[in-house]
Amino acid sequence: MKKILDLISEQVAAAFVQAGYDETYGKVSISNRPDLCEYQCNGAMAAAKRYHKAPIMIAGDVVAVLKENDIFEQADAAAPGFINIKVSPAFVSDYLKEMSVSEKFGLEPVKEPRTIMIDYGGPNVAKPLHVGHLRSAIIGESIKRLGRYVGHRMIGDVHLGDWGLQMGLIITELRRRRPQLVYFDPDYEGEYPKEAPFTISELEEIYPAASAYSKEHPDYKEEAMQATYELQHGRRGYQALLSHILNVSVTDLKRNYRNLNVDFDLWKGESDAQPYIPEMVQYMKDEGYAYISDGALVVDVKEETDTKEIPPCMILKSDGASLYNTTDLATIVWRMRDYHPDELIYVVDKRQELYFTQVFRCARKTKLVDEDTKLTFLGFGTMNGKDGKPFKTREGGVMRLEKLIDGINEEMYRKIVENHEADPEEARQTAKIVGLSAIKYGDLSNQASKDYIFDIDRFTSFEGNTGPYILYTIVRIKSILNKYRENGGQTQDCVIRPAQSASEKALMLQLARFNGVMENAFEEIAPHKVCSYIYDLANEFNHFYHETKILTQEDEEKKRGYIALLMLAKGVLEDCIDVLGFSAPDRM
Repeated sequence: MKKILDLISEQVAAAFVQAGYDETYGKVSISNRPDLCEYQCNGAMAAAKRYHKAPIMIAGDVVAVLKENDIFEQADAAAPGFINIKVSPAFVSDYLKEMSVSEKFGLEPVKEPRTIMIDYGGPNVAKPLHVGHLRSAIIGESIKRLGRYVGHRMIGDVHLGDWGLQMGLIITELRRRRPQLVYFDPDYEGEYPKEAPFTISELEEIYPAASAYSKEHPDYKEEAMQATYELQHGRRGYQALLSHILNVSVTDLKRNYRNLNVDFDLWKGESDAQPYIPEMVQYMKDEGYAYISDGALVVDVKEETDTKEIPPCMILKSDGASLYNTTDLATIVWRMRDYHPDELIYVVDKRQELYFTQVFRCARKTKLVDEDTKLTFLGFGTMNGKDGKPFKTREGGVMRLEKLIDGINEEMYRKIVENHEADPEEARQTAKIVGLSAIKYGDLSNQASKDYIFDIDRFTSFEGNTGPYILYTIVRIKSILNKYRENGGQTQDCVIRPAQSASEKALMLQLARFNGVMENAFEEIAPHKVCSYIYDLANEFNHFYHETKILTQEDEEKKRGYIALLMLAKGVLEDCIDVLGFSAPDRM
């Protein structure tokens, strides 16, 4: 189904041709002066130079043609050469009728679906999720869902931090506490226990204790580095412990991500990239890409057009140890071999832009990716507290994600039971659903690259540009539709009719923008555009609702038209919030 803007542009382009001008000047956009018109065309001003004619005269010629076209309710030429347009209510209602019976409300699937891998999440094993993990999870999940909605094959990978010194620290601390464990016996050749020798709570206490101790005791850190080396070079007992650490951590991570309605297709980690490193390093040496600099193996990635210094990409340290660069490049190798993606998107803190510039350039220069493989860095800003500084607990520490979610849910529960009497259990479930919308919409309504203030009071409000406001609007629509059915109404008999009021037409025009918004939001990797759209849509619906008798409308044809319009609005809003990663309750 064509976008409504394209249909209108086709008609205006045809009018330019009929008036004696080139059709390329007929592009139409949504009006930036809604008090004057619904759509506008500025092509007459661009055409003036070519045709040596005043733009207002060209606009007048085109408007004379448009006035003969019944899809336009109004067409005017305004100085210095604007063409202001209003479309007919019948044209809009016909468009919405087609939307109503079309899959995904008329959104055409992409003509050439791509395989796109998206790297988001990035938690470290053996450590609890904290607020610093929130943005990557929320933004990445919405981009994955948005890509699938428009027709691409999206593959989400959590990319666990499960390698390096942190593993050596855990092993060393565990050996110090429980040296009798079979994993530390270098001569043991039997099978290792299937049950982990620790719980997630113990694991989360072991790592920070080991990390803190190593900073004060160089010999302990040296021991941990040796354990890391032995792990990475295949010591059986340590490999078995790594498997336990991963199993226990990933089980807990999945539970926490489930609370955020975030789901990954792949639970791969840095350790999965290790087998690819030796071959990759040898290839870079053999092909002359990598060379020794100050003992380290590096690849030059600077370009002549650089306006600032871009350091070489280090592949191996002077002691032969690998780095994050090495792991990320090896991860690209296995992703290309196993999935052949057309694009790799990394959803990461924007402060890592230089690092990813180095990695991407190295991957291209060394031909680890195909020439046409797109590498995209989506850097997100910081989530700050009301003081404008990175969000912390009252004690000044980093807040655990579980605690943040619990706090939001409690605040939503308090507001729900304050507003009306409710069954406590139902209120708790509703609070979880609405609380998640508060967190996700509060984040996603901001452009990803910008910092934002995490304001619990504002995010949990039922008024303004918030998740709860969007959900309240959907629940209001559900309530009206339920009452209509309870009173014997048959929704399948309802058909959208031409608008009878300005507020009804405004709602219709907003609904008609849906497929264009979704396409554009994915093209620009911009979930905030979906948020902006549904906020405007909710506002238009509530304006229409407050000045229209819907269920008490005596004219049955009109009433059925309203109900059909509400069903479409509900469907569009629900699809949009599903793309953003949350849902609406039946009651609030």
